[in-house]
Amino acid sequence: MLPTFYVDEVIKTALKEDINYIDSTSDLLIPPESVSSAYFVAKADGVLSGLKCAARVFTILDPDTEAELLYADGAQIHTGDVIAKFHGHTREMLKAERTALNILQHMSGISTYTARCVKAVEGTGASIADTRKTLPGLRALQKYSVMIGGGRNHRYNLTDAAMIKDNHIDAYGSITAAVNALKEKAGHMLKIEVETRDLDELKEALEVGADVIMLDNMSIEQMSEAVKLTAGRAKLEASGNITLDNIRDVALTGVDIISLGALTHSVNALDISMKWQKV
Repeated sequence: MLPTFYVDEVIKTALKEDINYIDSTSDLLIPPESVSSAYFVAKADGVLSGLKCAARVFTILDPDTEAELLYADGAQIHTGDVIAKFHGHTREMLKAERTALNILQHMSGISTYTARCVKAVEGTGASIADTRKTLPGLRALQKYSVMIGGGRNHRYNLTDAAMIKDNHIDAYGSITAAVNALKEKAGHMLKIEVETRDLDELKEALEVGADVIMLDNMSIEQMSEAVKLTAGRAKLEASGNITLDNIRDVALTGVDIISLGALTHSVNALDISMKWQKV
């Protein structure tokens, strides 16, 4: 699901940023013939994501590095679990360590938080989705991790679907005018979503035939009423100020999708370390 050329580009950008042209510690301290063994170990419970990406950092720097991956993405890991083992040239493994862990910790943090959200709405019929609030250059890695955690992806970019947000509505004049204009110009494969701020805007979006309607920062009571008014005529997406504390209440209103920017833009990294065994 993650093409090698994309992953390699992300890793090489990170390595250029980190190493520049020399590692002033490893290159000056460690003899080139030195070899070592090391391993990744979990320091917290969570859902693993990005292990192959992290291992790829080592083999980009040294194709001779041997990597044994002991878990697959999506696995539930626990404090103390050894996740992967590595053997290779010491210099290159030391250079790879931080970049590999940055990727692995961040991606696993996303999958872990996503899994908690999915668990919180279990049995309600609502799905958990991400947004475009991703870090520049890392969108595919982040959205992959959302899926690994059991969530779904919203549009990948501005081309995937037409989404008429509040600023589009204010700039164009009205929901009805904007949706009708899009329908005249868009191809038959393009879905149209409308962001609504109150029930009057919801009614207008329904009348004009929006495919998906976002309920932006609405109260639980408003969302419940929106589900009744919609009666299955469009998919309903709840978004805005949703946390683990209130996500089940949102799901119980009957909305189809709950999207959270927090899955990607402010998630905590999962604590994973690399431990060394000199040979």
